[in-house]
Amino acid sequence: MIGYMNENILVVEDEPSIAEVVSLYMKRAGYAVTSAADGRQAMAAFEKLKPDLIILDLMLPEVDGLTLTRWVRERSNVPIIMLTARREEIDRIAGLELGADDYVVKPFSPQELVSRARAVLRRLERDPSGVENDRPVTHGNLVIDPSSRTLSINKKSISLTVKEFDLLYLLACNPRQVYTRDQLLQRIWGGAEYIDPGTVTVHIRRLREKVEQDPSAPTRLLTVWGVGYKFEP
Repeated sequence: MIGYMNENILVVEDEPSIAEVVSLYMKRAGYAVTSAADGRQAMAAFEKLKPDLIILDLMLPEVDGLTLTRWVRERSNVPIIMLTARREEIDRIAGLELGADDYVVKPFSPQELVSRARAVLRRLERDPSGVENDRPVTHGNLVIDPSSRTLSINKKSISLTVKEFDLLYLLACNPRQVYTRDQLLQRIWGGAEYIDPGTVTVHIRRLREKVEQDPSAPTRLLTVWGVGYKFEP
């Protein structure tokens, strides 16, 4: 299946063999690819390119992947897929906390990475709730507009990453419906087989920090203990 050609992916990887394989598979899928071998090169490429997606190794020379993730998030909500080793679980969670959208654990299947990239990019173009129209969702002072992918609270714009928006929109479109973590992984991340369920927990925590008056005592994004999460209108 061919990608959209106008979508540009920035691959940040210091291992030449991995960078070459990832770039090759992404190009075969139809995407334009730019590579950077360290964090500083990645910053320069990001400023020049304004990529549609970043595939980012956490262990980088010059500027590490976590610092780079934070730097990118201060400037953009461009989707970020992290490449991590199994032993880097703490860094993986930290990356998600900083706003990364997804991760792939090394060693990985290049085709699996292509599928993840395609899913993330497609997610920008469609309604994750399965609803065909792009109707705004309003709950009190909270307004979610899928056509512009924006969230406002009391008419103040709130910045969300791709996955944060998708997760909030799905829950808000289906108030009081309880979703398990596996269901959310399937609907938002495209499958639960390769993703740690803790990813959902991290994203819910980040969302609470943005939409709740008191994140430690949420009134909108509620945990249903032993089951999952729901949105309370």
